[in-house]
Amino acid sequence: MHTMTAQARVTTREVRRLQTRERILGAAFAEFTRSGMAGADVNVIAAAAGVAHGTFFFHFPSKEHVLYELESREEARMAADFERFLERAHHLPAALTEIVDIIKGLELSVGPILFKELLALHFSPTRPETDNWTDHPIIVLLVGEIERVRGGGSVHPEVDAFYSAIFFLLGVYGVLSTTDSADKRDTMLSKLVDTAVRGIIKEV
Repeated sequence: MHTMTAQARVTTREVRRLQTRERILGAAFAEFTRSGMAGADVNVIAAAAGVAHGTFFFHFPSKEHVLYELESREEARMAADFERFLERAHHLPAALTEIVDIIKGLELSVGPILFKELLALHFSPTRPETDNWTDHPIIVLLVGEIERVRGGGSVHPEVDAFYSAIFFLLGVYGVLSTTDSADKRDTMLSKLVDTAVRGIIKEV
């Protein structure tokens, strides 16, 4: 009986800990969207989450740790959206265009400042060494899509699916992080998709 009570206390404590962590994340996301991570005020985040200043650092040792968590969640959400798209009938150009739209949607939802900080973190040379491409579901899905097309005999034999996926994503991120004009962006992204398709698909 006492053991069950102790277990219930632990479970309740863990639930409260997770709820507090989620409140901090939500408040941090709102503050990061307004000011970016670098300009965000931990006191404002703590006050919005209804916790003490020190409680923030109990859950997240630094603002960068919050950014890692946000990046991981956003990437998982985008991958889920892309996976749902891939379940429908489609061709490679449409799949690449869908990725562009999903990434543009991320920028729209988090704002330009936080979007650039997420990109900087994503491609940071100081990321943990254990971090590799298989940890990034969008890359995994795009590599799988290129290999699916290869299975139909339409891909150039010398194409490396991993590098094709990486170069395409780098191109999308590069356009979105350096080009402000909406018209210019759309033109560049459309050409990026066309170029990627020509580099992957054999002419028949």
